[in-house]
Amino acid sequence: MSTAMTYYQQAIKTELPSMEVPGSNGFIGDIAVSNDKDKTIVGGFFRMEKSDEPLVYEYTYHEMKIIVEGEMIITDQEGTTVHAKVGDVFYFPKGSVITFQSPNYGIGFFCGQRKEGEA
Repeated sequence: MSTAMTYYQQAIKTELPSMEVPGSNGFIGDIAVSNDKDKTIVGGFFRMEKSDEPLVYEYTYHEMKIIVEGEMIITDQEGTTVHAKVGDVFYFPKGSVITFQSPNYGIGFFCGQRKEGEA
């Protein structure tokens, strides 16, 4: 018998590993992963802190993100820029090149169509 739900108490407080991009303070961690081998989805947190350099990220999968704390400046490859605040939701299709910055820090919860650790 499978569990109907999994509970991750205070998951937002999870220490996130660095994305290890020189000059950029981006951190990401997968929290929850589906067991569906054909249509795996991953949920977790992304934290962007004020940095010398923005984080430029190319999506190799589809992702949705909601800003849950702080703020970020998010720019797509076409030059559209959004000053994202708590409650703002984004969809990044596979192939998107997105630039993340923050005047202080921001945390987003994401759900991506990928396997664990593929970010």
